[in-house]
Amino acid sequence: MVTFVATPIGNLGDITLRALDALREADVIFCEDTRHTLKLLNYFEIKKPLLSCHKFNELAAAEKVAALAAEGKNVAVVTDAGTPVISDPGNILVNVLREKGIRYTLAPGACAFVAALVLSGFPAEKFAFLGFLRGKRGEKKAFLQEYADFRGTLVFYSAPQDTDEDIALLYETLGEREACAVREITKVHESAEYFMLSEGLAGEKRGEYVLLVKGAQKRENPLNSLSERDHIAHYKALGMSEKDALKAAAKDRGVSKSELYKFTIREKE
Repeated sequence: MVTFVATPIGNLGDITLRALDALREADVIFCEDTRHTLKLLNYFEIKKPLLSCHKFNELAAAEKVAALAAEGKNVAVVTDAGTPVISDPGNILVNVLREKGIRYTLAPGACAFVAALVLSGFPAEKFAFLGFLRGKRGEKKAFLQEYADFRGTLVFYSAPQDTDEDIALLYETLGEREACAVREITKVHESAEYFMLSEGLAGEKRGEYVLLVKGAQKRENPLNSLSERDHIAHYKALGMSEKDALKAAAKDRGVSKSELYKFTIREKE
């Protein structure tokens, strides 16, 4: 069995009992940085063989994991902090295991963006986690443009050396919005700072941030200012059938087709 194990993102007390069991029962542990994971294991007095599985060797490591699991070994997989796969190595490994029909599971636990979403108080019923902004400036801007009209909260990871540039790009692409920067999650100096994108985030940047940006405001469709009959006529003038024009107008207004149907009947009369 292969178990992906979520590890603490700051406070070691956040590790779960199940995560500790998985680490203690493992025959071998694959980790992003053996030195980092060794500190965690030493703290909990766990001694296990460690092998690396990071973004530069993940495919080769996945084959090793699969081979060991096929032999009946218990394998644990961790990253430096938080849940594997979430902006960390692990996705390639999951797919290799799937293709080979090898059983795997997750011992869930800490995840920085989930914690930040809770701490921010921003709307959480609909959100998009977009990880780190990657690539050249133009590529980042094109990526952000795809979410410019998304009405849920947008969530990003940002390294301290990139935070000011990331925020400036968010403002340039998304316009003025309220944002929140969360850092040091679960640690002594945990904080959530609120600001407007145009203002940027004040102060020296230390530690990785989770940036949260409120979603786009609903834009009123200018066609809704027309009368119901004129609204339907607008779509018919574009070549739509009466049925499709009725459907389009109803969608614009957020009403059922039956509520607008009477306006087509009167027109026929």
